[in-house]
Amino acid sequence: MQTRSKIFDDISQLMTNAMGVAQGARDEAETAAKSLVDRWLADRDFVTREEFDAVRAMAQKAREENEALKARLDALDASK
Repeated sequence: MQTRSKIFDDISQLMTNAMGVAQGARDEAETAAKSLVDRWLADRDFVTREEFDAVRAMAQKAREENEALKARLDALDASK
């Protein structure tokens, strides 16, 4: 009975080690895939969400300033 328990312990240890190796391989594959996607996006000149939001806010502010200036010009033209 003692020998059988040793065999099961060895098999259990082998499976535990195999799971550790599989987890390491999975982590490495995820890192490689993320790196590949990041490089692909950088090569395509995509912008981040933060950059997009910043430019959109600047454009909105510029539109508002243009509308204010147009209203002032229209008021000046009307007063002449």
